[in-house]
Parts: sequence; structure tokens; C-alpha cells
Amino acid sequence: MSFLRGSENYVWCTTSVLGKGATGAVFQGVNKNNGEPVAVKTFNQLSHMRPPDVQLREFEVLKKVKHENIVKLLAIEEEQEGRGKVIVMELCTGGSLFNILDDPENTYGLQEQEFLLVLEHLTAGMKHLRDNNLVHRDLKPGNIMKFINEDGSTTYKLTDFGAARELQEEEQFVSLYGTEEYLHPDMYERAVLRKPVGKSFGATVDLWSIGVTLYHVATGQLPFRPFGGRRNKETMFFITTKKASGVICGTQTTDNGPIEWSRELPPHCQLSAGLKKLVTPLLAGLLEVDPHRIWTFERFFSEVQTVTSTKPVHIFHVNKACVIKVFLKPEEKFEHLQTYICEQTSVVAETQILLYQEKLILNEIDENTPGKSYPDTTDNDPLMLFNKNDNYVSMPQEPEAPKFPAFPTIISVENDATQAKTACSVGHVIKRRVEELCRASQLCAMCVARWGSLLTARLRDTTSRATALASNAQRLHDAARALDLAAAALRHAAPLTTQEAEQWAGSASLLAAEAESLRAGAAGLRTRHAGGALRAEWDEALTHAACPARLRLAERAASLVLRLRDSWQHLVRDRATRSLTYNDEQFHVLERITVAETGRRARALLQRAAPLARARAMAIADWYKVAQTVYLQTQILDKDVASADLKLLALTARLQDAEIKMRARIQQLNSTKAEPTSRTSGVVEGSRGTTVAGVVGASGAGVRALSACGDDVAAGLATNSMLLADLLRLTRELRS
Repeated sequence: MSFLRGSENYVWCTTSVLGKGATGAVFQGVNKNNGEPVAVKTFNQLSHMRPPDVQLREFEVLKKVKHENIVKLLAIEEEQEGRGKVIVMELCTGGSLFNILDDPENTYGLQEQEFLLVLEHLTAGMKHLRDNNLVHRDLKPGNIMKFINEDGSTTYKLTDFGAARELQEEEQFVSLYGTEEYLHPDMYERAVLRKPVGKSFGATVDLWSIGVTLYHVATGQLPFRPFGGRRNKETMFFITTKKASGVICGTQTTDNGPIEWSRELPPHCQLSAGLKKLVTPLLAGLLEVDPHRIWTFERFFSEVQTVTSTKPVHIFHVNKACVIKVFLKPEEKFEHLQTYICEQTSVVAETQILLYQEKLILNEIDENTPGKSYPDTTDNDPLMLFNKNDNYVSMPQEPEAPKFPAFPTIISVENDATQAKTACSVGHVIKRRVEELCRASQLCAMCVARWGSLLTARLRDTTSRATALASNAQRLHDAARALDLAAAALRHAAPLTTQEAEQWAGSASLLAAEAESLRAGAAGLRTRHAGGALRAEWDEALTHAACPARLRLAERAASLVLRLRDSWQHLVRDRATRSLTYNDEQFHVLERITVAETGRRARALLQRAAPLARARAMAIADWYKVAQTVYLQTQILDKDVASADLKLLALTARLQDAEIKMRARIQQLNSTKAEPTSRTSGVVEGSRGTTVAGVVGASGAGVRALSACGDDVAAGLATNSMLLADLLRLTRELRS
């Protein structure tokens, strides 16, 4: 008997089954002309018993749709030997989403990035169907295929349009299709419970199926689970129809027991808290049975667009030594980022210090930068979140990992394969936990380095400003003394006003002393803590805290998981064999022992990684106390320097004003000299024996000295553009 079958241009083998359904099967085949691999859908006798228009409907639907998120139709041909038509489609080598979820790695749902990809592609495919007034009526993970592109990227595609039909959104249908776990409750009542209810159904039944599918993808479980599964049909109907609005999960764990309702995704779900906040209301809207609250497709497409257009921002929360993630909408600003951070960490906006690489985030963006323009971050290269008012570090307690199953004494090829699969699932959980602990330890070291670089730069900048301040204050002091000298000389020639008689050297001397004190303080702080001194504090704290990443614990966990998977596959092959020879049974027993031993080693690895990571967290706590103290000292010193800068500017302005008036007064005296009061001698004695010419000479010398010093002060300020910019900023802050 030959297993090969074919059509005019394609051939396939009936042993290469990709999937089976009620009306047919899908096989892997090949194009006779170019060798291209394809998927071929054939139809069984049950399918041929359907009305002709129903049989043709799938062909017509496939001809009508053309979208990257819908499996591409290649041909519709007649099978040789008169067995009817076959549908030839592109081959999705990644398999169905159902098979992906069945893998032990995804027992608790897909990882976040893959979930978002499924959400985006499923929605895009559904939008194309609705744009063409089509309803699928059998949406489920088994009808979503993973296509691997030539560049290695993934595209998810809708397939199996055997139940699809054209339907306007306001139109209804009465025929029944679908898989019962994914059926809308109204359809479930008729199709599964066989109740003669006079209801028709609209296109929105697809939304319920999408909601069940997305919950399954996010958690690895169905949202509504009666005790006993499918056979408990009445309880299934009760759960789906009696749940309150907003409830997304209902489970029954004992026979005739109570229903446990939930409005949240379960803790084992791999989605981050930030994404759960966006996805949970989406699921609640899709899994709605109240006809007054049922979503439209437009609402669904809009909500998904909001979720998939967000900008993920990864943040390492130093106080908890863990990574969190927030999602910014395209036009949201910095204040929204601060609010989302506060929701997850309780660190209020006023005390948040956010580092991007080795600088404050607001040096990379401003407060009005839209979320879509924020710099990219990852789990391994996040923003660093520090708390101005809290240097306590405490890594949160991890929830207990699921336990590895124990093999019973009696050998059962069926049960052993199931137990090994469960062991693989637990192994993947432990692997992810170890990876997170290793990442946290590495990020602790990274935040020490980046915080140290920030403090070094700030100390360098503050020291530079304090040095410039001290230099400028000394110049101002010299100018003030010159002005006082000019005023003293002028006093011999004429009475001075109160303003002209003011002494400037004293005020300038105090300011110069203050500036010198700030310069010395900045230099001392920089000497003590710059140049790796803070890093030395961290290194000292690490003497009893080895890094689990450097011990390659994550790589060892990955190796153990691969070993578990190998043993599981071996036991799966034994299950397919059913009866084992004596030697095969001995190898079977060895694989059971390998699974148990590998599981023990994996758990021991987690038990080793956790205390090491906590020790690193404690080490960063000791370092953080010193680092935060230095940061606050630098911040205070910076404010003191800024305040002294303002004093310097104010005193400079007053000196410049006094200088202008002094020059005007001297010019007036020079005019008086040109008209002597004694025509005979040409010299007039002053009241104290000093000539006017002598007074003018002394005053001129003072003014020239004042002018020279004043030019130095002005030049010193003009060459320090950063100083002027900071002063303007501080002035605005003081005025606000």
C-alpha cells in the first residue's frame, strides 16, 4: 500500500500528518516543479456529505483573503484517483500555536514578547477578515500557525477556514461550528448542551473565542475549567454564563465544589505587572456575556492598537534588586512614567532618581518628550531607579517553585511520559528563576558602576564650579578693594554721598571666604569619593557575596533542562512503542532515574542561586548607604555653590553700578580742575593741604585699578558659559 498521494502539481505523504479535523486532514507535501515544501489539506467522506455550497465556502473564502497574517493559498487542485479537491497552502514550519503551548517550556504561558507578537498578528488577521465581512467561527490556538521567515523572524497566521462565512456585523447566523472550550456561551448552549433555544448568532462570537485564546496563550490554561473538564458540561455553561462582568477566570477544583472566580491573571503567568495592567481589561472586554456590555470589533481593534503601540521601559528597582517594566503610550510624557513607576514600586515622583546609562534620564530626554521617542531599554540594560529618601535594599521573596513529580514504583509508559513532561515544565520554571537571579546580581554591579560614574561626573562638575567661583570671588574682592581706594581718595576732594561712601571690601571678603570654603569642601569630597573610591566600598562588601552569574549558574540550569527534555522525549518514544522488551525496559528505568536526579540537581541549583543573589542585594545595601550620603552631600554642595554664584552676580552688579557712578563723579571733578579758583597762583589748597590735581590723580589710579579688576571678573564670568547657564536655571528655580 502506497502512502504517497498527489495532484497535478503536488505530491504528499499520508504519514506526514500536520493536523486532523472532523472533515479532513493536513499533510506535508512538495511542489513537483520546484521542490518547495507545502501543506496540503484533503477532505474526508464526512466533508463530502455536506451541502455543495458549504463545501465550496472554504475555497471561496481562501480566494477572497490575502494578508500576511493569513495562511497563503497556493492552489486548489483535483486529487488524483478522483478523491475530490485539495487545498494547497504555504507550509508553516513553526507548527500550530496549540503545539507551541503544549511544549513544557510554555506550560505557564508564552513569554511576554511572544505573547505581544501573537496579539498583534492575530488582531491584524482578524481585522482583514472583518474588512472583508468574514467571520471565522473556529478561532483557537490550533488554527493559528507559526511561520518562520527567511530572516528568522516569526509571523503568526490564521488558518482553517472550513467554518468561515461571509457575514456583515449586524447579520446573524444559526449554524453551529467551533471547538467547545472556545465557543461563545450561547453557541455552547445549543451545540453542546443540545438545548432548543431560538437564538441566532452574530460576528461578535469570534471575540469570545479570541478572548479564550489569548487567556490560554498568556497563562497556558483555559480560563473556564470545571472539575472533570469537558465531561462536566453543565458546570462549564454555568461558569461562563453566571460569571460577573469583569471576571476573566472561573475554576472548580473539586467535584460539585465552589467556583473560584478571578479578575486577574494568575501569578504564574509570565507577563510583567505592567503588561498585565493593559491586557486584563482587554480580556475582560472580550469575555463578556452581557449583551449590553459586549464589545464591537472596532473597540477590540482600538484597544489592541493601544497595547501594541506602547513603549516598554525596563527599570531596575535598586531597593528591591529586581527589574520592573512599564508601558508608555506614544504621546505620554515623563510625568506618566513617574506615575507608572510609583504604582509598581511606591516610590513617589519627587524621590525618584532615574539613570539612563551613566547620566540622569532628563539629560537624555526632557519632561515633554513623548513616550515613542524614549531611548530603548532591555532586561539586561534597563534604567536604574534609586530612591532619594530610602537606601534600604530588600529582594522580595520568590514564590515557591512548583515541585518535581515523583515516579510511582510501578512502570507505566503512559504515566511516565506525562510525569517527565511535568518535570520539564518545572525545570523551565527553575531555569527562568535562576536566570532572573543571575541578571539581578549583574544589574547590581552595573548600577554601582553607573551610579559611581554619575557621582564622579557631578563631583567633577561641582568642584570645577566651586573653583571658578572662588577665583571669581577673589577677583571681585580685588575690584572691591580698588573701588574702596578710589572712594577714599575722592573723599579728600569732595563730600561723598552715603552710597558713594559704602565700603565694598568687607562684603567681597566674606563672599571670597565662603567661596574658598566651598572650593575646599568640593575638593575634599571629590578626593574622598571619586576615582573608584565608591567602587572600592562595593568591592569590599562583595568579599562574602559571589555573583551567581559568574559561577555560570544560568548556563548550568539551561544544561539541566536540556537533559530533562532528552529524557522526556525518550519516554515519549517508549509510550508510542507501548510494549517494551526487557532491555528497553531497563533503559526506560534509567531514564526515570535520570529525570529524578536531574530535577534534584536543578532544584539544588536554585537553592544555591537564591542566597547568593540575596547576599549581593545586601552588599548593594551597604554600598547604597554610602553612595546616597555622597549624593546628598554633592547635591547640598551644588546648591550652596549655586547660591554663592547668585550672591556673586548680585554683588558684581552692585559694584558695576558703583563704578559707573564713581567714574561720573571723577569726570565731574576733572571738569572742576579746568577752572581754577585762584588766577594768580593756579593752585588751590584743599582743606587738608591736598591739591585737586593730587586728588584726581589718586582717584584715577583707584579707578584704573577698579576697571582692570572689573574686566577680569567680567572675563572670568564670560568664559564660563556653563556657569551662566546653571545660574540662569537656578534663578528660575528660586523664583518659581
